[in-house]
Amino acid sequence: MEPSTEIKKRNIAYKMRIGDVLKGKPILDEGKFICLELGDKKLVRINILANCVDKFIQDGEKKYASLTVDDASGQLRLKAFGDEIEGFKTISQGDTVQIIGNMREWNGELYMIPEVLKKVDPRWLLVRKLEIQNSRKDIPADRNSPLKDKVLQQIKNAEEDGGIDVERIIMDTEANPTLINGEIKKLLEEGLIYEPRPGRLRYLG
Repeated sequence: MEPSTEIKKRNIAYKMRIGDVLKGKPILDEGKFICLELGDKKLVRINILANCVDKFIQDGEKKYASLTVDDASGQLRLKAFGDEIEGFKTISQGDTVQIIGNMREWNGELYMIPEVLKKVDPRWLLVRKLEIQNSRKDIPADRNSPLKDKVLQQIKNAEEDGGIDVERIIMDTEANPTLINGEIKKLLEEGLIYEPRPGRLRYLG
């Protein structure tokens, strides 16, 4: 019983953000991909939600298809071969999709072979981000620049569009949503931004 239990443990489909997956270290054995090491996790299968940003189908003698998906934290390529390409045909550029599948590595590129590929409501992207951020203690943080500056820059950049929604800032910023909301509150108190209507932010300067 023990070996099968171990296999099941190893093959949990972890809910992940693409940016975090790309921080993982591929573990290879004689060139064969074994798993992706990330913190204390050993990833083989992952469960992600993302938008399809590119699609390629080769439906000839050698059947091959690829989809590039993006969840605002990074991009990942999905690949299919032979009859498996049929599932890719139903997905269009711009669709939000849920993908469960196995990670692979070839020539330095991490990619994924999907087992499940289905369209979902785009609002699930925000739900997934909040879900993951609440349990990401072992994932390295992005410390490139102060969070306040990142948030303020997004609000400034959105001025010509008449402002930006708080939800959009949370989706596009690699940080805990609680911290993002804290920085937004500080910016409002400092008078650098204002809220023309609930959930909508504009730059005052």
